[in-house]
Amino acid sequence: MVSRDRLYQTFGELLYVLAMSDGIIQKKEIETLEEILKGHPKGDEIKWSFDYENQQQNDIETLYKKVIEVFSDNGPDEEYEFFLYALSKMAKASDSVVREEKMIIQNLSQELLKRFKNDIEKIKEKYN
Repeated sequence: MVSRDRLYQTFGELLYVLAMSDGIIQKKEIETLEEILKGHPKGDEIKWSFDYENQQQNDIETLYKKVIEVFSDNGPDEEYEFFLYALSKMAKASDSVVREEKMIIQNLSQELLKRFKNDIEKIKEKYN
């Protein structure tokens, strides 16, 4: 299991990946992100992580793979519902969801579900 701080840091990284998926972070995306995070108890930590990645300009494909690994290591979590909500809301910020943003949201859900199912199967095999 991943620490809660690491989970929220990773979510900030994922938001950066989504925002940069079309090649540029738009002002409306930042405004929407700040609005979404205002009501979250770890909003400042998440935003800090987003800003850090934006400053570093890290490769989004590599960062996305890292995000999947951390979320997978963390396992199922009730926060993922908020994460998916925030991703969807941020993607819609610029009036249209671009193909890359849509793929990130869909792939995240599918990849995590696949990994969690595989983990369950491994546990079943181990104890049967």
